[in-house]
Amino acid sequence: MHQLRTRPARRLVQLYAGLVLYGLSMALLVRSGLGVMPWDVLHQGLARQLGWSLGTVTIVVGALVLLAWVPLRERPGLGTVSNVVVIGLALDAALAVLPEPSALPIRVALVPLAIGLNAVATAAYIGVHLGPGPRDGLMTGLVRRSGRSVRLVRTSIEVAVVALGWLLGGTLGVATVLYALAIGPLVHALLPRLSVEVPAARAVQPVS
Repeated sequence: MHQLRTRPARRLVQLYAGLVLYGLSMALLVRSGLGVMPWDVLHQGLARQLGWSLGTVTIVVGALVLLAWVPLRERPGLGTVSNVVVIGLALDAALAVLPEPSALPIRVALVPLAIGLNAVATAAYIGVHLGPGPRDGLMTGLVRRSGRSVRLVRTSIEVAVVALGWLLGGTLGVATVLYALAIGPLVHALLPRLSVEVPAARAVQPVS
């Protein structure tokens, strides 16, 4: 727990608030019916095939991806493990209380709301330097091992999971494309405002 010696209360509160908000943002996109985040296309497809809740599939896939870190020699942190569990629980809780809107204007409005909230959530949990999410760690591990660019590796992973998820029945829509285009610039702008200063030796480096 040496990672928490610097501003522990602020970092823990921000970490878990960010993860809960991340799950809520995922649920908002699901309720829009206009597409979901790239990895959620896979999660949704698997959930429909297995008859599991979306949150349960998110947790299981996150755990399996975390196992893939072993040969890549990536190092998880508290934030990594928490990411696997908390987001899935928050997602299922949000879906249990959020109604399914039928009016198209409401569904459309949910898309920018969800993307903006997800950007805040992502910057919040990355900004505490307690470890990247399992999917981001997979990307950075593959980048380090293969020597390929972050853009190429990330694009390859996301195209693969979207294609597989779509074949399994996941929702691929305009919101998926908008999310992919907007999330990087939004997180880049928000991260400096939500980063907690941590000595380099104690920080688990976030994903860029």
